[in-house]
Amino acid sequence: MTQQQLPTWADPSVSPAALDAQGVSRRRLLCRAGLFGAAFALGPAAAPALAAPRRTLGGEDPRLAYLVGDHHVHSVYSHDAKYTFSQQARAAATYGLDWMVFNEHANFGHARHGAALEHQEIVRARAENPRQLIFQGLEWYIPAAEHATVFAAPGPNEVDLLTRFELAYDGKLLGYDKGGAADADTVRNEAHAVKAVRWLADQRRTGYVDDVLVLANHPLRLGIDSPHEIRAWRDAAPEVVIGMEGAPGAQGAAIPGWRGATSIRGEYENKPSAQSFAGYPADAYLTYGGFDWATATVGGLWDAMLAEGRLFTITSNSDNHRTVFDTWKNGDWPAGQNFDNTGKLPDPVNTDTPQPGSDFWPGAFSRTHVGVTRYGYRAVMAGLRAGRVWVDHGHLIDGLDVRLKRDCDHGRGVTLGGRLCVRKGERITLYVTVTTASRANPRGIVPRLAQVDVIRGAVRGPVADRDAWQAPDTRVARTLDVSGRTGTYTLRIPLTAGDESFYVRLRGSDGERHGTGYLGAAVDPNGPVPHEPGDGDPWADTWFYSNPVFVDVTDGR
Repeated sequence: MTQQQLPTWADPSVSPAALDAQGVSRRRLLCRAGLFGAAFALGPAAAPALAAPRRTLGGEDPRLAYLVGDHHVHSVYSHDAKYTFSQQARAAATYGLDWMVFNEHANFGHARHGAALEHQEIVRARAENPRQLIFQGLEWYIPAAEHATVFAAPGPNEVDLLTRFELAYDGKLLGYDKGGAADADTVRNEAHAVKAVRWLADQRRTGYVDDVLVLANHPLRLGIDSPHEIRAWRDAAPEVVIGMEGAPGAQGAAIPGWRGATSIRGEYENKPSAQSFAGYPADAYLTYGGFDWATATVGGLWDAMLAEGRLFTITSNSDNHRTVFDTWKNGDWPAGQNFDNTGKLPDPVNTDTPQPGSDFWPGAFSRTHVGVTRYGYRAVMAGLRAGRVWVDHGHLIDGLDVRLKRDCDHGRGVTLGGRLCVRKGERITLYVTVTTASRANPRGIVPRLAQVDVIRGAVRGPVADRDAWQAPDTRVARTLDVSGRTGTYTLRIPLTAGDESFYVRLRGSDGERHGTGYLGAAVDPNGPVPHEPGDGDPWADTWFYSNPVFVDVTDGR
């Protein structure tokens, strides 16, 4: 990949006054990390192999800068979207995104025509604006399950990989998705999904593409991603299937007076069906503070995955198809043309009248922050795989840096996604550095962080019941009131290693909407709650979540 020019926010010759709020916050992170200016290396970063468990005490993770992105964006190359490629890319730049993935819906029109056409636009955009990292992806209809983002590192075979994968493994194209004509053969269909991710892993291993990642999208929207399926995808190719959306797109769906009295944030407006996993309760089909039940429930499905001692990353994305209050509508088809024979919708037309929609522009509301040591496509992918990720809604905070250290060490310790090796009974400290919001968000509000929760869970290893969705030993260990604090400050949270390994993760909110967590007050006394249907102003209920840090407890050195 060609070396790239210094991004604007990392260029010392650019005045801070010329930067947007996200640029200002990233520059602060660079300064604190000692990476500002020329010291911030450019170019590709090799994607490391999965790290082996540490055998020596402590841990030393690198300094990081955080790049903001969105891996779930649609354009006219999706059959149900609206905007041109350029409209989405410009909006993402306006709202401060450094990287984005165009993951268009799979179908025959896309595979045969649209993917190649979009690739031409992406290649031109990469050349014209190297500050913006634009990936090409696919929204895969997982056989027997929901959707997932699949995307590869730029290279000569990226679009060929996606189209070959789409034609051979997409559940919609094969009729293997839920509700398809061949959906009755569940065992066959689930096995095909596992075969699909193994095929992607083989393409990465052989060097056909430099890297490829898969993240499950809106996992509990329909309740058809069962726990055993999610575990099967992860276990088949853990270097490829790295996580899931912790929060779906469509966050504007329940703005009061907009879509209707039954609307829910994320368009989580479904009920269990014959294809749904029977072990999920009816409440699983809602969002909590805008987040998927699998992530928002302390001691729930995400924690059950983490309690096995293996990283599973969460993200937050726009899933932008149709932006709330936007005035553009789909254009009309010329005679004889349709999506099947073109792979591309007609360009939209401005009506000057608000059109139906549930989404926000990429970066306007949902953001995924990825810690990197270099600037480039493979660096973003390496950061995602390593779990150096935190997410927020509504631009709740400008920055988050997390370090876990042994009290007897003086190094950097480990950060999000990392593993700290300690002795049984040893004292350790969690350092959480928060940079509060410095400017108004796109809604015109300067957000204020009110509380930070430290969530701790025991690591017990692989489970016997592959459909288990609870982690009974995970709970909120501590809640810190940070209301009124502004600027950059560091929370120092003492922890003690017990007899078994564990993990810690963070959550925080604006303090506007709280209640008892789904598994009870003893587990989560002050967590996110569902909103009333039709009354879910997303800007009035914002949260951040971080990936975990693991602590491996040992008897010896």
